[in-house]
Amino acid sequence: MRIAIARAGRGSHSDPAAAGQRHTFRSPAAVVVWWVWLLFAAANLADLAVQGRDHLAAVAAATLILVTGVVYVAAQRPRIVTDDAQITIRNPLRDHRIGWACVSRVDLVELLRVHCEWGQPPRTRRIHAWAVQHPRRRAVAAEAKARRRSGSGRGALGMPLITGGYASPPAAAPAPTAQAEAEKTARTLGELATAAKAEAVWAGEHGEPRVAEPPRSSWSWPAIAALAVPALILLAVCLA
Repeated sequence: MRIAIARAGRGSHSDPAAAGQRHTFRSPAAVVVWWVWLLFAAANLADLAVQGRDHLAAVAAATLILVTGVVYVAAQRPRIVTDDAQITIRNPLRDHRIGWACVSRVDLVELLRVHCEWGQPPRTRRIHAWAVQHPRRRAVAAEAKARRRSGSGRGALGMPLITGGYASPPAAAPAPTAQAEAEKTARTLGELATAAKAEAVWAGEHGEPRVAEPPRSSWSWPAIAALAVPALILLAVCLA
């Protein structure tokens, strides 16, 4: 199956993906947090290795390793990976693989959400992606604040004050960067799903309709080990 987003997104500002390419969606802020913490932890572990000789230093080192595992699981691991066959959602401890034929729509709540539908009679499931967060409450608060400001800009007789130039429309508050990026990612994934279905409605030599398979979910044992092993080390050091 080949994904041709240029066909589905014709007329848009840009093509979200080219056919057959692999794309990764994740939070840039999470990547920054991961690398900043990794440098911080490495510097402190090196300092403890040089200067630390007591039990407290061992506890501090084990704690740093445990927190590094937490940051890895919460910040470095979450991402959304797409290719021409499926969309893979990597959450802190679980992986979800969803074929394009199974994706019914993509929307945003506090997190990006993929709606899955398969089988006869149709079965549904919603899978949340930690990699894309939508600051909806923050956006609602910003809109309410903007409305209060516009409502307060009136004169003594209740007439609106003119703050712009002649015939200038009221300035709209720009959307927060995180919100705009989340909306762009959701729109791109929706276009990818639409294009994939348009290109692969039929499969096989006899023109049989493609059957949507249920999403496949599994635990990420490396992610679990990144938390469990440091936790056991910290427990052993504390009890020593």
